[in-house]
Amino acid sequence: MIAEKYHKIRARIDAACARAGRDPSEVTLISVSKTKPAEMVKEVYDAGGRDFGENKVQEIIAKSPQLPEDIRWHMIGHLQTNKVRQAVGKACLIHSVDSVKLAREIEKEAVRHGLIMPILLEVNVAGEESKFGFSCEEVEAAVRDISAFPHVGIQGLMTIAPFVTEAEENREIFRKLYQLFIDIKSKNIDNVTMNVLSMGMTGDFEVAVEEGATMVRVGTGIFGERQVREN
Repeated sequence: MIAEKYHKIRARIDAACARAGRDPSEVTLISVSKTKPAEMVKEVYDAGGRDFGENKVQEIIAKSPQLPEDIRWHMIGHLQTNKVRQAVGKACLIHSVDSVKLAREIEKEAVRHGLIMPILLEVNVAGEESKFGFSCEEVEAAVRDISAFPHVGIQGLMTIAPFVTEAEENREIFRKLYQLFIDIKSKNIDNVTMNVLSMGMTGDFEVAVEEGATMVRVGTGIFGERQVREN
């Protein structure tokens, strides 16, 4: 059942690419496995999935020893500075860098590990008070500040669009982020590649793909509703 859902989502991504005149290989499907057990992750892995998103570093640490080593773990949730030490070296990409302070902590930890940590800057395009991220007006200055950190590699931008009943309502959000992505890319800032645009989730990923997403993050559409754990 999970494998079937995974393949259906991938087919919908491919169809959205066809509508937009894009190559489906340009879009990575990240299966958001937060709160889901390793057995369910393995079902998606067996169906061909290699990219998985987690909101908490602890879940990556708990699940990764139980699963194949070639899985690429994406840190997609809000990352606190005191969790950076656990994330660097475990995640292949941190999507949710929302401050220069956080990037500075990632730089320090990446130096200790002797690696360059790929990151995305989170942009709060809609200006929602409940969400983290740079405003559209702040992003370029943040990119320039963070580009000075030699062990942090800015790969692109990410957003969490508003929860809407109609996916079409978020088209303008995705279009705006894509334009910002292209604008920054055109500046050719040192240590900035700008080749990843992470946007779109279960309810709106097709619109995001049509508007230029290179990564979409789908959880409920693959795994079903997430489990709420008791504390």
